[in-house]
Amino acid sequence: METPVKSVILLVDDQDTIRFFLEKTLKQEGYEAVTARTGAEAIEKARAVVPDLVLLDLKLPDMDGLEVLRRIKEVFPEIGVVMITAFGDIETAVMAMKNGAYDFVSKPINLEQLLMVIRKGLDSERLNREVLELKRQMDPDVGFDYILGETGAMKRVYDIVQQVAKSDTTTVLIEGESGVGKEMVARLIHRYSNRANKPFMDINCASLPEQLLESELFGYEKGAFTDAKNQKQGLLELANRGSLFLDEIGEMSLTIQVKLLRVLERMEFRRLGGTSDIHVSVRVISATNRDLQREVEEGRFRADLFYRLKVVPLYIPPLRERKEDLLKFVNYFINMFNTKFNKNFNTIADDARHALLSYPWPGNIRELKNVIERVVLLENGPVMKREMLPFATQRSDEGSLGRRIDAILSAPLPQEGVDFEALVGDFERALIVKASEESGWNQSKTARLLNVKRDKLRYRMKSFNIGDETEVETTT
Repeated sequence: METPVKSVILLVDDQDTIRFFLEKTLKQEGYEAVTARTGAEAIEKARAVVPDLVLLDLKLPDMDGLEVLRRIKEVFPEIGVVMITAFGDIETAVMAMKNGAYDFVSKPINLEQLLMVIRKGLDSERLNREVLELKRQMDPDVGFDYILGETGAMKRVYDIVQQVAKSDTTTVLIEGESGVGKEMVARLIHRYSNRANKPFMDINCASLPEQLLESELFGYEKGAFTDAKNQKQGLLELANRGSLFLDEIGEMSLTIQVKLLRVLERMEFRRLGGTSDIHVSVRVISATNRDLQREVEEGRFRADLFYRLKVVPLYIPPLRERKEDLLKFVNYFINMFNTKFNKNFNTIADDARHALLSYPWPGNIRELKNVIERVVLLENGPVMKREMLPFATQRSDEGSLGRRIDAILSAPLPQEGVDFEALVGDFERALIVKASEESGWNQSKTARLLNVKRDKLRYRMKSFNIGDETEVETTT
C-alpha cells in the first residue's frame, strides 16, 4: 500500500519559540514542516522544496514580509500564502491580501483557527491545480492524439502512462527512435501524477560535456572550481517534489552514472564542492534511442543503474510501424498550422497521400510535423499536392547528382564554368542524408560516420534544411 504524500508547509517566523511550537504542531497534524527564520532563507527554501502552503510572518529581521510574499508569488503564483500579523495590524494584512496572500491570522495565534485556515488554503491550492490541469488538457498543442494515435501498441503505452502516473515513486525508461515523442510521454506522466503542480525539469545528456552535465544535475558550491563564483542549485534540487527527465541517458558517462544511482537509491546527493547531503523527492524519467541492454553488455552502461531505471519500460514504436496513424497526424498538423498561418488546406491529393504513406519517416512524428508546417507555410491550398512535399523530390534529386558529377568529370569543363558551390553543396547534402538514414537519424552516430564534430554537423544540417530543424537541437 502506498504512503500518501504529505502536504509541505513552509513556516517563516524569526521567533524561535513560535517556530518550534508550530513546527511540532504541524507534524502532529500530518504535515511536513519546513522552517525559515529570515526572508532570504524563506525564498531559498521555497525554491528548494516548492511547498504547498506558506505561513509567513509580516515582521522579519532582514526584509518585510510583503516583499517575501511578492518574491514567492513571482516564482510560484499558485502557492497559497497565509500571513501571520501582529494583533490589530489589519491594514497591512489587507494589503497582503491584495498582493496575493490567501488569508491571514493574528498573534497571539488561535491554533484551531490556524489549522482551519491551513486546510482551506490547501483545498484552494488543489483546486487551482485541477483548473491548471483542465487548461493543459484543452491545450491543442499537447494531447494523446498527437503522441499516441490509435494503434494497439500505442494504446498499451497510454494504459501504462495512466498506471505509472498513479504511482509516485516508480522510475520509467522510455525507449524509441528519435522523434517518436519520448519527451511528450514523459511530460504526460508528470501531468497526470500528483506531482503535476511541481516542477518538471529536463536535460539532454548528449548535449553537454561530462563536467558541465554534472554541474547542471547536482549544482555546485561557491569556489568548487575556478568559475564557481556563486552557489548554484542543480536540476535535482530544482525538480524537488516534481519530475526530472533525463533525455539520451545512454550518453551519460560512467562517472555520473554512479552518482545518479546513489540518488535513485537514497534520494540524496551533494553539490560539487559540498560537504553535506541534500535530500530530495524526485521522480526520474529517462529516455534513450540506444539499445541500453547492449550498452550494458559492452560495458558502456552500468547494469545496476539500467535495472534501477527500467522499473517500468515504455517502448514507443517508430512511425513507419504505425502507418494507420499517419494520416490522422497529417490532418492534425494541417489543422494546427492552418490556424497558425491563416491558411486553408483541407484536401490531400491521392499522389501526396501515397507519398506520405510510402516515405519511411526516419525522423518520425517530429519530422512529419515539420514537413507539414513547411508545406502549409510556404504553399497555397486548399489541396496538398505531391510536389509540395520536400522528401518526394529529394531522392530523385540525389539520384541525379552522380550523373551530373560523371558528366562534368568525363569531359572538358565548359567555357562558362561550373557552379562549384552548388555542386559541392549538393554532394555534401546527399552525403549527410545518407549517413543520417544509416544511423537512424541519430546525430552522434551520424557525426561519427562522417568523421566530423557534432556541432559542425548540426550547423550543416541546418544550413541545408535537412529533415527536421528541431532534430539538430535535440535527439528525443
